[in-house]
Amino acid sequence: MTRRLSTRLAWALVAAGLCAAPLHAQPAAEQTKTAKTLFFDRDYAKARTAWEAVRLKSRGAEADTALYWIARCSENLKEHERALREYGDFLAHRPTDAVLAEEARTSRITLATRLVKGGQAQHLELVRQGLTDPSRTVRYYAALQLSTLGAERGRPALPILTAIVKGEEDDDLVERAKLAILRIDPAALPEAMRGGVAPPARTAGREAHSVRVRILKPGSKEPQVSINVPLVLAEIVFKSLPDDARRDLRKEGYDPETFFKRLRGLGPSEIIDIRGDDGEVIQIWTE
Repeated sequence: MTRRLSTRLAWALVAAGLCAAPLHAQPAAEQTKTAKTLFFDRDYAKARTAWEAVRLKSRGAEADTALYWIARCSENLKEHERALREYGDFLAHRPTDAVLAEEARTSRITLATRLVKGGQAQHLELVRQGLTDPSRTVRYYAALQLSTLGAERGRPALPILTAIVKGEEDDDLVERAKLAILRIDPAALPEAMRGGVAPPARTAGREAHSVRVRILKPGSKEPQVSINVPLVLAEIVFKSLPDDARRDLRKEGYDPETFFKRLRGLGPSEIIDIRGDDGEVIQIWTE
């Protein structure tokens, strides 16, 4: 082998080595680009490895950001306990990016809620801590999540949920808060609505005290949705019906916008039986 040939071979080997350079050998900017691409391509396992390489090579805010994305990867891989720990590591560094910090605290509440539902009650306290978070967004989110964990566990969320109903203008948020209160303590909702929503008008004759809603799948004897609530709460429950059910009401000649007003005018035990195009049955009656 001549000197010239051996030199060319050496350069070829060097070039090949650069092309196949591992993530930790890439320049920092290139590592970050690779990590982002892998994440948004949903290749979360490789993305996590890439972000770990970025963290090892970075300092300060860049390293903190890498910690956040490592946790995001673990969350998307459904490694809930690992993600919870990694978000905690990120927040322990007191990140300067307020948006990422708020998202991390929200994600921890989501993960803790899932773990509690999976039987790991030790994470309940983390969800409850969200009720005192400095961010209103996080506090609201914690209250809504806590309401999904049962009446007893969700009761500490009632003051925040009541404040949402009384003070917020976002209709969607208010309705979600009302439904959350219903899950925890239906008797608390009229008090929360005081001064905001008028009670239903009294009807002539014997007064109905409750409304019942059943939604059954085609051919099923057992209801897919079953709701029994005091009449004063019926309008809120009605708003929680699926969109396809509301469309079926329109097909049957019932206007969803005025439906509750008509419902209040029904006598006790009168029933509305609606059958959708796909065979589902919606039954509503008062008692």
